[in-house]
Amino acid sequence: MSIPKFLQYLELEKNYSSLTLKSYGDDLEEFQKFYQLETSLDKLELAKKLDVRNFLAHLSEVSLSERTINRKVSSLKSYYKYLLKIGEIERSPISGISSLKQYNKVQIPMSEDEMGNLFEIADVFPDGFVGVRDRLVMELFYQTGMRRSELIGLKVTDIDFSQKQLKVLGKRNKERLIPLSDALLKSLKEYLGLRETPLNKSDSYLFLTPKGKPFYDKFVYNLVNSYLSHISTKQKKSPHMLRHSFATHLLNRGADLNAVKELLGHSSLAATQVYTHGSIEQLKKVFNQAHPRERKTN
Repeated sequence: MSIPKFLQYLELEKNYSSLTLKSYGDDLEEFQKFYQLETSLDKLELAKKLDVRNFLAHLSEVSLSERTINRKVSSLKSYYKYLLKIGEIERSPISGISSLKQYNKVQIPMSEDEMGNLFEIADVFPDGFVGVRDRLVMELFYQTGMRRSELIGLKVTDIDFSQKQLKVLGKRNKERLIPLSDALLKSLKEYLGLRETPLNKSDSYLFLTPKGKPFYDKFVYNLVNSYLSHISTKQKKSPHMLRHSFATHLLNRGADLNAVKELLGHSSLAATQVYTHGSIEQLKKVFNQAHPRERKTN
């Protein structure tokens, strides 16, 4: 079976993260199950273009988003490109199949007032270890803009108190350093003091559950969603929305786009420009209030 070899290739040759590898593996397994049901065959090397088209039609019928379907198309393209490279096939069954057209949906970040309320309302975070831990999680997301996978992968040794910075392992295992405020360093010290008492000191991961186990995706999502529900009625209340809010609030206050790009760990400015919508709206507001021609016409 070529799927395990393909995933190993992505890990060793392309340096893909464990989260990306899981996504590729899940997408390929889903296609394989569909292909087996449709053809009674299990070798994806034998799949035809019609099989791929039928799979994509099936995905549309079960109401998956264009973005999700396009991710699966990308997974299949990468897989069959790999099979071509190693000589397993002579022609890719996904050749000529285009991704679906996506319509960008404007996602509204948390406002500065909402984030202020989160940290200022006294009864949002519970007392004790859990409250200190959860507040730190929310502070780190909002004050650093890190990804969920990056927070989960943080180690205690990634904190440099003397240099006031945090080492983060991003996509493609690319490391970056994020500056930490004095207030955030104080919160980290408070958390570590409580963490070392009831839990396993030998565990290298920074964030642990009350049972001493490392964080995982669903746990972090539910944690963030729960706390944001206290201060916002917005539909999207996820770790990514805190990352979105971090970037938008920096840009609204005049931060350089390239600096925000580096803080977010983006490889190109195009990815960072997604977050400029909010700052553009702020610029329009300033223009309408301050420009002399606007004042004359109002």
